[in-house]
Amino acid sequence: MYISAVGGAYLIKIDAIDKKISDILLKDGRMSCAQIAKRIGEEISERAVRYRINRLINNGVISVRGNVNAEGIGLPVCADVFIEVEPSQVKTIAMQLAEFESVSYIAYATGDTDISIQVFTRDNSAMFDFVTEVVGKIPGVRKTHISFVPIKIKDDHIWPIPSFIVSKD
Repeated sequence: MYISAVGGAYLIKIDAIDKKISDILLKDGRMSCAQIAKRIGEEISERAVRYRINRLINNGVISVRGNVNAEGIGLPVCADVFIEVEPSQVKTIAMQLAEFESVSYIAYATGDTDISIQVFTRDNSAMFDFVTEVVGKIPGVRKTHISFVPIKIKDDHIWPIPSFIVSKD
């Protein structure tokens, strides 16, 4: 069931059961539909859980995948890098940056910078070298600013469906 259109795209109706399923999958994306149904209770079947998961995936509400823990693979240094570029080069440079495996996030930005990326490296020296010797030497890059991320309070890769969008019907 669809509830509204935003920018031409229809949003599906999310109810409390959908949210519970999503929250459970955030904790353990490998949990079976039978286990999820048992945990939720409320007389929901394994088949209903499977249907709901597929509906949420097919409509782009959730994705189920393994998230890499950068520290666990020896990349404990995280930084947000803000990049100012020539206006005509924003898309080209963003696509170039997306090719680097150490870049986990990339987006266009507004304000003082044009592109925002998040980078993981082994140490501060490797971060400095990546930003100055790689990013800084891309034709069209005017300026970079590194903001080290010593502690993450909330990681949006592990973001639950907000309660305020759950349908009360």
